[in-house]
Amino acid sequence: MLLAACSALSQPTVTPSPTLTLAPTNTLIPSPPPSPTPMDTATPAPTATPTTTPSATASPTATLSATPTATPSPTLTPTITPLPVFGFVFDNWDVVDIPASIADGVSSPMIAFTSANNRQSIANIATAQPFTGVQTVYFVSPTGTRRRIPVLELISTKSLEVFPSRPGNSLAYVKTNDDPRTSGLYILDLKNGFSARLLPGENPLVQRGFYMSPDWSPDGSSMAMAVATGYDIDLFLVNTDGSSPKNISDRGSYDWWPRWSPDGRHIAFVSDRAICPSWIPGEANFCDALTMPPPTGGHVYLYEVASGRAQQLSEVVVSEAPSWISASLLAFASGSPFDLQNPQRRIWRANIETGDVREVRAAGTSARASYLSDSWSPYGNRVVIQVADSTNEIVMLNAAGQILGRDSELDLPRFGMVASWSPDGERIAIGGTAGQCPFGIRVKNLGFGNVASGGPPPTMCDPQFSPDGQYIAFSGVNPSVDGRNDIYIASYNGFGATSLTRDLRGQVKLIGWVGGGP
Repeated sequence: MLLAACSALSQPTVTPSPTLTLAPTNTLIPSPPPSPTPMDTATPAPTATPTTTPSATASPTATLSATPTATPSPTLTPTITPLPVFGFVFDNWDVVDIPASIADGVSSPMIAFTSANNRQSIANIATAQPFTGVQTVYFVSPTGTRRRIPVLELISTKSLEVFPSRPGNSLAYVKTNDDPRTSGLYILDLKNGFSARLLPGENPLVQRGFYMSPDWSPDGSSMAMAVATGYDIDLFLVNTDGSSPKNISDRGSYDWWPRWSPDGRHIAFVSDRAICPSWIPGEANFCDALTMPPPTGGHVYLYEVASGRAQQLSEVVVSEAPSWISASLLAFASGSPFDLQNPQRRIWRANIETGDVREVRAAGTSARASYLSDSWSPYGNRVVIQVADSTNEIVMLNAAGQILGRDSELDLPRFGMVASWSPDGERIAIGGTAGQCPFGIRVKNLGFGNVASGGPPPTMCDPQFSPDGQYIAFSGVNPSVDGRNDIYIASYNGFGATSLTRDLRGQVKLIGWVGGGP
């Protein structure tokens, strides 16, 4: 039954039949005048008034009339065939042996990370080893390595992309190997160990040129994801068991980057529907993909889960995913990375309850400045950000744009900063990212003064406060051991950094915190 349901939602195949070029829209358009070489159909020979032509009131196409002209506009007929799509498959079923300690949920915060190419037999951790292809997802308690739990182990030729739910009761992951029958996006229910492939492909998260990571509902029961259809991109909700994928944006536009609100009431996403109502040939006001370039951005929309209604949040055009500050506050950024003449990035904060949408800009700075790597406090009243102009410095602003503190010593590259706020909004951990992490542990207070300011080793990359605010997890490099990267844990103030992976002989990658909080 699940396979039939998913099959029904699958989009056109990679090599569609030529006759399928009319299928998506032919039933919505009046039949054209008789052609010298009419197509073979089940209807009688065409007449001046075809009986199969829908009436003007039944047609959703605004340009149609009850009496078609003798020379219908060529734009009313399909101009391109459907593009190749991934489509839901729901195969490669398996049952994973989930440790009993996490099968009923993760009650206390744990750190999720991956380990690849682990070699238990070598003695020198600096010795290079051949790639084994074995990759393991671990959950580990911040109190020590003795509570490190292997959640999933598999063979993958590329580094795993893993997306756990916030409660730690489910996860999605991308598996890649030399067999196209098994490569793709998988879903795993940690309650019963059920696993299945949802989307095939070596890189199923890149569709129509966009990278689109999935996002779990706050309770981990449903995953929102963007999937390319024949002409556009739609948003789907998929249950933890992979059943009943539901299209929540089936309207012909590009809809992508879904993000659940912390209370599960809304899904924020980006859509070009106000710019192009549909990319499906023949639909009302459709955009012709043969003469128009595909979108690079759109407007932010809110989908209300209970009612199924979606509404536009603002007129600001964005080219990246929005992010939730709280259940009522949403942050997003404008400025296109494809605009080489004006690459300026600007930041916005929106209150979804009042409809207030405002740009936040540092007072007294140049109008040409770009605002990068923004990290908002839990209450949305402060933001730590890189201000890049003739100089590049890290500043703390309030919501009105007043500068509360600045740090020009942390000379991180542009888009090279990651800042994490403690849940109580009293501490900020600041580090690098993407391996560009030259500084040690940095933790600041609300006055933007240093609480901890240590030098490497270890360096601090991608810091994350735990949901209970007691710890900071981060990845760091120890230059004295051949540039070895490990997962570290430190206290709320940044002191007492301890490696949680020092006994593993491979490459590790921090995913984030699971369990122990909303």
